[in-house]
Amino acid sequence: MERLSGLVRRGGVVVLSGAGLSTESGIPDYRGPSGLQRNAAPMTYQTFTGDPVARRRYWARSYLGWRTIAEAAPNEGHRAVARLQRGGLVTGVITQNVDGLHQAAGADPVIELHGGLDRVVCLDCGDLTARTVLDVRLRAANPSFAALGGGINPDGDVDLTDEQAADFATVGCEGCGGMLKPDVVFFGEQVPMPRVTASFALVEAATALLVLGSSLTVLSGRRFVIRAAKLGVPIAIVNQGPTKSDELAGVLVDAPLGKTLSQLAELVG
Repeated sequence: MERLSGLVRRGGVVVLSGAGLSTESGIPDYRGPSGLQRNAAPMTYQTFTGDPVARRRYWARSYLGWRTIAEAAPNEGHRAVARLQRGGLVTGVITQNVDGLHQAAGADPVIELHGGLDRVVCLDCGDLTARTVLDVRLRAANPSFAALGGGINPDGDVDLTDEQAADFATVGCEGCGGMLKPDVVFFGEQVPMPRVTASFALVEAATALLVLGSSLTVLSGRRFVIRAAKLGVPIAIVNQGPTKSDELAGVLVDAPLGKTLSQLAELVG
């Protein structure tokens, strides 16, 4: 912690966060301790757009899971990051999470690398609407839908069988009737280039990169660690369990994030 606080105290820190930061808010991660029980494979863009049955099942699962995401509150870790940002020590936040908890804790600005579950986009006309609006429409279209799903997944959905989702009614875009999709990056889908460019710019200007709650298994996040290492930017990782870039980090902390980050914020004042 002394080495970590010494690195952060210099300022100019960019945070790269993953699903492990939100587990203490009741949202499991993909590969850490709380993600071990995941039963369903993550939705891919190709399956969502090409398979009507899979798309209906996704929206049924998401309809039930959205309640948990909408009610989730920032934890100690999110609040500590926002505190460090307000204090001028953290200059940028890049998150792989889609739960909006960084912003709910007061962090600003935040680059949502993989988008946000609080928005819905029409794949035909491009119209962007609030997920709360879609939730009202789905409730009206499914007044008697009462399937009991399994636990919440990091994507904001729950586990349902095809049989459980068979009677779920989906809705289209209010403007054009087109296909609606959550404004998140599915597996098999490319992260929008402006987000990637802005994230690289933050990393290249940073005095340190602080990775929080990410196993760095997916290249969409790991590439920023690789870039920092090539530029000689010091890297610190706080995560429960090993990551795919441990060898690039000068500081490694394997511990619960909420308590660790709260302690860090206190140490650096």
